[in-house]
Amino acid sequence: MMQSPKQMYKILFDAASETLLNLGANPKYLGGTPGITAVLHTWGQSLDYHVHLHCVVSGGGVPACRQGRDKNNQWIEAKRANGKFLFPKDALKKVYKAVFLRMARQRMEDIECTDDEIEEAIRLSGYKRWKVYAKAPFGGPDQVIKYLGRYTHKTAITHYRIKSVQDGKVSFEYKDYADSNKTKVMTLPTGEFMRRFEMHILPKRFVRIRHYGFLTNRGKATRINEIRVNMGLEPAAPRVEVPVAVRLMEKFGKDITKCTKCLTGRYELLFTKRYGKTTYSRARASPTA
Repeated sequence: MMQSPKQMYKILFDAASETLLNLGANPKYLGGTPGITAVLHTWGQSLDYHVHLHCVVSGGGVPACRQGRDKNNQWIEAKRANGKFLFPKDALKKVYKAVFLRMARQRMEDIECTDDEIEEAIRLSGYKRWKVYAKAPFGGPDQVIKYLGRYTHKTAITHYRIKSVQDGKVSFEYKDYADSNKTKVMTLPTGEFMRRFEMHILPKRFVRIRHYGFLTNRGKATRINEIRVNMGLEPAAPRVEVPVAVRLMEKFGKDITKCTKCLTGRYELLFTKRYGKTTYSRARASPTA
C-alpha cells in the first residue's frame, strides 16, 4: 500500500463503490442506484498506518441512473426487512474481497512491485477473513451532517490532542479501542512522531472525498431536485456563498476590509480576474463616509 499509495487508494475507492453499486442493483436488496459519499482515512488513533474508507450510503435509491442521464428519478425504498442495514454484511465481505483482489490483479502494472510479489500478496489475502463494519441508519439529517463534519476534513491528529512538546518528545492523547476505548497518553520521539504524521500526507492532488451513484458530480443538482420533487419535497435551497471577509471575521474577529494604515478607511474591491485556478484581485482604500 505504501509503495504505490495513489494507485492503491484508487483501487480502494473503486472496489468499495463497485461493491455497493452492484449490491444496490440487486432487486433482493434495493433494485436501484444508491447515493454514496466515501471519505479516505489512512490513520488510527496512535497515528499508525490504518487505511480505510468511511462510506455514507443512502437508505434507498433511484432506477439505474447511468451517470446522471436517466430522467426517471423515482425514489426506491430499501427492502431489508429489519430496517437496520441496507445490505447483509456477509454479502458485503465476499463481494468486496473479490472485487478488490480482481482490481489489484488487473492493475499490476500500476503498482511498484514485481508481478510475483503482487500475486503472492493476493494469494495470501485470499486466505484471510475480511471484515466489514456497518452501522445502523442515522437518526436523521442532523446526525448525517455531524458525522460528515467529524470525518470529511479531519487530519491525522488535531492540535488539542497534543499535550506537550518538550525534550525532543511529543505526548498526545489517543483512544485505546482494545481497552474499552480508554483515553491514554502516548509519548514518541519527535522524529518518530513526524514519521508517523508524514505517512498520512496524501499524493499531490489526490481527492479523498468522492461521490458515487446518484450523488456523482455530473448533473447532481438537477438530479437531486428531481428526486426531491418525486418525494414531495421542496427543491434544495441554492448554495450560499459566504464572503471570505465574513468568514475571517467570524473565525478570528479580524476585519480585513479595514485599512491597515489609517484604521478608518475601508478597502474597496476594484476588480477580480480568474486565471485557471488562481484568482487575482485589486483593491484600494477609500475613506469612510
